Amino acid sequence: MASETMATRSGDKEPSAKDRKDPSRRNFVARISLFIREVVFELRKVIWPTRQQLVTYTTVVLVFLVIMTAIIATLDFGLGRAVLWVFGTPGSASGG
Repeated sequence: MASETMATRSGDKEPSAKDRKDPSRRNFVARISLFIREVVFELRKVIWPTRQQLVTYTTVVLVFLVIMTAIIATLDFGLGRAVLWVFGTPGSASGG
């Protein structure tokens, strides 16, 4: 108890420096403001791609998507035909 200050012993509840800097003790607007300042600070550190890099990366992604779509569509069509071949078409098994 020797480390207690006189203000604490006398009952005065003056916030310590730690409490004042604790983000959870701040009000909502101050926390949002701090968050936005930190986001802006982090965005300044980002190395943004050049226009040519952006066009190249976009083209690569679009070509990849077209290729994957073609592969999946081919598999879907082929497996659908295989299922119909194995199980027959609906309605053809009913011997009317």
